[in-house]
Amino acid sequence: MKKRFLIIVVLLSAVVSASAQGLEAVSQSIDCGQVVYRMPVTAEFDVRNKSGKTLRIDEVRKSCGCTSVAYPQGEIASGAAFKVRAIYDAAQMGHFNKQIALYGSGQKEPLILTLKGIVVEEVVDYSGSYPFKLGNILAEKTHIEFDDVNRGDRPTQKIHLMNTSDKSVQPVLMHLPAYLKAEVSPSNIRPGHSGVATITLDSRALRNLGLTQTTVYLGMFPGDKVSASKEIGISAVLLPNFDDLSSAAKAQAPQIQLSATTLDFGTVDGRKVKKGEIDIANTGKSTLDIRSLQMFTAGLHLSLNKTKIEPGETAKLKITADEKQLRNARTTPRVLMITNDPDRPKVTITIQVK
Repeated sequence: MKKRFLIIVVLLSAVVSASAQGLEAVSQSIDCGQVVYRMPVTAEFDVRNKSGKTLRIDEVRKSCGCTSVAYPQGEIASGAAFKVRAIYDAAQMGHFNKQIALYGSGQKEPLILTLKGIVVEEVVDYSGSYPFKLGNILAEKTHIEFDDVNRGDRPTQKIHLMNTSDKSVQPVLMHLPAYLKAEVSPSNIRPGHSGVATITLDSRALRNLGLTQTTVYLGMFPGDKVSASKEIGISAVLLPNFDDLSSAAKAQAPQIQLSATTLDFGTVDGRKVKKGEIDIANTGKSTLDIRSLQMFTAGLHLSLNKTKIEPGETAKLKITADEKQLRNARTTPRVLMITNDPDRPKVTITIQVK
């Protein structure tokens, strides 16, 4: 009986907790991008009453007096959608990040909305080209590489975007793995205007040394459908850490030496399978360990006769290229090796094709 009563109490607590979150925004943060100095900028938040009952907005708190807020003054029916309009005066140069707290009647926790961007003297657009099409948006690139990453690093990469359609879009990066975060500025890109997607890598969340690859998708709005035409490839190379290696240990370390770091396979005509071979020697004083052997692209097949190479010994790496698959490669065909040589923990072999 006590157990049954406990379950009921837990369920009621969950219901109360859920109802405490009475207001819900489609997006709690809006990035306005570049804003011209002393030209007030307006952002509209789409909000819904999810409390299951009629409520009012009893109180609105702002992080500073530089922001004004417009919101419904009367009762808001259960399930009703409404807009909250925030205006920032842009009276100060530089980045801004302003918060608005909405308190619904009977709600203990507020809904926090964030308005952010950067105030500039003059809006500067990206001067490069946009050769790739992702849905209704043109992009400067569709592949990002985070090279030579050390555990603990948080590097960022940017993709500049251009909206060439006749409608505003709200770009969003979808299907992000746990080690990636992404933001698009501004949140809403008007027709004929540009924006930038910033992707941040959290190297602490990468599982393995060497190459990690994934595919994410650029949606035109939150909840957009995933399709191959919106793909963005992302790769990261995590290096081993030798910071704690003493001078004495380094003097006894292995040393990798390759007969070549480039193989020229000539013209890709889709009819031939080409092969190449590279000698890997250990000129150091302890065992050379090839910890990881990976390919950046499909179309390559690898064969290494041994991964642990003693001092003075040589191993053979055979590389076979499938030209039919290489023709569709979106990046330069390469082979990646991660080793225990502190001077060359990463070795890249480039495959040249025409």
